[in-house]
Amino acid sequence: MTKKTNLRDAIGRRVFIVGATAMGTLPGQGVWAQQAEIWSAKDAHDALKDDLIRLVDVRSRQEWAETGVALGAWPISLHEDRFPERLFAAKTLADGRPVALICATGGRSGYVMRSLREAGYSGFIDVSEGMMGSPRGPGWIASAFPTVSAEAALSGLPTELA
Repeated sequence: MTKKTNLRDAIGRRVFIVGATAMGTLPGQGVWAQQAEIWSAKDAHDALKDDLIRLVDVRSRQEWAETGVALGAWPISLHEDRFPERLFAAKTLADGRPVALICATGGRSGYVMRSLREAGYSGFIDVSEGMMGSPRGPGWIASAFPTVSAEAALSGLPTELA
C-alpha cells in the first residue's frame, strides 16, 4: 500500500467514527443491532478468559471509576479524543481475534458496532448486555464476572492504546 492509500484509509476511519459518535443514537437502532454480531456477557467473559477475543470498554472514565472495568478489558472511551485511532489500534493488537465492544447497557457499543458494519469493517462484536445489564441479559456486573479498578485497567493498557 502507498502512503497516500494509508492516509486515505486513516482519514476515512476517522471521519466515519467521528461522524458516528457525533450523531448519537439513531431511531430504529434495534433493527441494526439484530443484524450485528451480538454476544451475551457470559459469551464475552468465556471467550476473553480463553484468549479468543479482546474486549474494549467504550464507557466514560467516570463510569469506569464507578463500577470498575471488566478484568482483561481495554478501557478506550468513546468520549475521548483519538477514539477511532485507538479502536483500530486495538483491532491490530488483537492479532486476528475479534474485538468485543462493551458499554453500560449496549446502546453505545451497539451504535459503534452498527457504524463499523455500515463502513464495511468486520471482526467486531457487540456485548449488548453491557456492564449494567439490558433487556438482553443481566450484564457483566450482575453476572459476577471479575472487574478491576479503572486505575488498574488504564495502567495495563498497551502503550499503543494509551
